[in-house]
Parts: sequence; structure tokens; C-alpha cells
Amino acid sequence: MNHSVSHTARLLRAGLRALLVLTLVTGVVYPLAVTGIAQGLFAGKANGSEIRADGRVVGSSLIGQAYNLPLKKGQETPAPDLAWFQGRPQNGLGSNSVNTRYHLILSGATNRSGGNPELVQWVKAAKAAVVRDNSTAGYRVKPSQVPADAVTSSGSGLDPDISPQYADLQVHRVAERNGLSTGQVRKLVEAHTEGRTLGFMGEPRVNVLELNVALRDLAGTR
Repeated sequence: MNHSVSHTARLLRAGLRALLVLTLVTGVVYPLAVTGIAQGLFAGKANGSEIRADGRVVGSSLIGQAYNLPLKKGQETPAPDLAWFQGRPQNGLGSNSVNTRYHLILSGATNRSGGNPELVQWVKAAKAAVVRDNSTAGYRVKPSQVPADAVTSSGSGLDPDISPQYADLQVHRVAERNGLSTGQVRKLVEAHTEGRTLGFMGEPRVNVLELNVALRDLAGTR
């Protein structure tokens, strides 16, 4: 009997020591080490990939933003502010989206198949809006020029990037609205176009927030 109690007590002490050591290693030492390495080598990414302008944080390079005009009386959906480059559709192209106007509660997509009649109608309406909004007095956008990312949301609904094709399609409108030349704005797009990751993964892309921050700086110096 005494031997059994002694053996049990010894096992309990060993288990308690193991618990304390593992708690210290995995709950204190490891998190501090990882945090230290991250802050030392990748501080920007570790802190949320923040983008700053005029000394304040204006967003993250990882999460898309809306560039809309203030809501007018009677409006339910704000109109886009066409002085800025616009990102991908912000509400999952559907009323079922949980990320309407990039409200960060949850992320999600429409979960509709490519042949879904409702999705087809949304895409057609989105394409018509892109053609209308980006056509200027001297430049007419053709429906065939509208890329897929201009009329569809991403799987997460949070995509911060657009394709170079969609950015280029917006150049004339942005230049006209900001009193800039198309050459100036196109150079801005080219300067903010990133290639494929490691040269072969993904597609070329343009971060909309970074591009709009640069646009604001350029327009402010004219």
C-alpha cells in the first residue's frame, strides 16, 4: 500500500515538473523567441504590414479598402470616389457577403457557381459600371477590355491587389479627375506593379492602397 502511494506521488511530481517545464518552454520562451526574431527581421510584416502617410497609419497592404464618396441622403450604397483607383468588388458581388464594404467581421465569397443566373447578372452589371465609370471624353473603354478581377470579388473578399490590366484601364479616368497627364499616372502604375512571387508564383499585381497613397502625393505636388 505504502509503495503504491509513494509510486503515485513520484509520478505526480514528475508530471508536474514536466508540465511546468513545457509551459515555460512553449508558453514563454518560444513565443518570446519567435516575437523577437520577427520584430528584428520582419518588423513591418510582424506588425500588420502597415502603410503610413503623413505620419499615421492609413491601412494594411494585406487588406483591401473602399474608396467611396460619403453616403447621400436616401442612398443605401455609397458611390465610388472616381478620383482614386478602385479595387476589386468589395461586397462579394452579392447581398450574402459577410464583408460588405470591407467591414472586417468575417471574410467570404459569394459561394455561387459560375453559371448561377444571379452571379451572371451581377457580373454584367459590374462590367457595365466599369465601362461607364472609366470612360472619359477622350477615351472609351470597351467591354472586351474589362478584366475578370474588375467584376468579381476574391475568395476572401479582402484582396488588396488588382491586375495591371485593371489598373491601366483606370488611368485615363484617374488622370482626368486629378488634373494629371495619362503618362504621369501610367508611370505611377508601372512603378507599383509587382511581378510574380519568386518569378513564377501567382500573377503580376498592383497594391491599390500603396498606389493611391502615391497618387495623392503626386496630385499634391502639381
